[in-house]
Amino acid sequence: MVVQQYRDGGGARAARALAVAGVIAVTAGCVGGEGGSGASDGSGQRAVAAERPLDVLGRAAGVLAEAGGAEARTSMETAAGGTRVTIRGEGTYDFRTQMGRLKVVLPTDAAGADDRRPITELLAPGALYMKNRGAGVPDDKWVRIDTTALEDGNLVTGGVTDPMAAAELLRGAADVTYEGKAELAGVTVHHYRGVADLNRAARAASPQSRGALGAAAKGFSKDAVPFDAYLDEEGRLRKVRHRFSFASGSRESREGQEGREGQEAAEVTVVSTLLLYGFGAPVTVKLPDEDDIYTGEIRQG
Repeated sequence: MVVQQYRDGGGARAARALAVAGVIAVTAGCVGGEGGSGASDGSGQRAVAAERPLDVLGRAAGVLAEAGGAEARTSMETAAGGTRVTIRGEGTYDFRTQMGRLKVVLPTDAAGADDRRPITELLAPGALYMKNRGAGVPDDKWVRIDTTALEDGNLVTGGVTDPMAAAELLRGAADVTYEGKAELAGVTVHHYRGVADLNRAARAASPQSRGALGAAAKGFSKDAVPFDAYLDEEGRLRKVRHRFSFASGSRESREGQEGREGQEAAEVTVVSTLLLYGFGAPVTVKLPDEDDIYTGEIRQG
């Protein structure tokens, strides 16, 4: 039994609590555009397809902030040796405050229980709060994680990529191609495919997202993150899929493994998908009081 701990910004002892670690363990054990400026379509909206892809994608996070709240569905999938494991989430997110509330369902093997009890996650700038985490945490307590202290900046840790971070990643886009129009849930969308650079995205991100993305730029084994993004006629991000690659295990264990001649740390690929709809939805997020936050040890099996 391994216990992982860290100290948050307030100095209180808290667990690092990697929700996606079980998924990684399961699978490991089983095995640019050019030219043109913005144009109007005659209705006062920008003709998204007529703009440079890098401009459209670079503006996506700002457009979402203007839109305010939205409903969100997420999935995070990893596969190896023919075994596929998926974590799903659903809830609401406010892009103005960069705060949201999601219910996340872990696969049975990752959760360690048959009832698949959902984890409640509260997303806030620089922090992730989790309830019903299990692993020795009382049912009425929350776990707080400093996302700027995580090697992945919470792009995969909580089993959900923070919706604003997913949009901010597009600020680091390069080698983008416009794949044409498609239909998504009855809405016409424009499909872009490319690769985002984590370092570039971190430098261009909003102040609230910069710390987490900066941590991810240092922690991932590859700076390049391939993506597919779908934006509607108003430039709002409706769907985005990122493919993250990172070395499995803790940094210490990876360094020890890589130190042995002829050996390299195993690499894991996680595909994270975000769907956004119901723009304008009200979003209410109340962060836990200090007395409701668990400061003990969390078991990592």
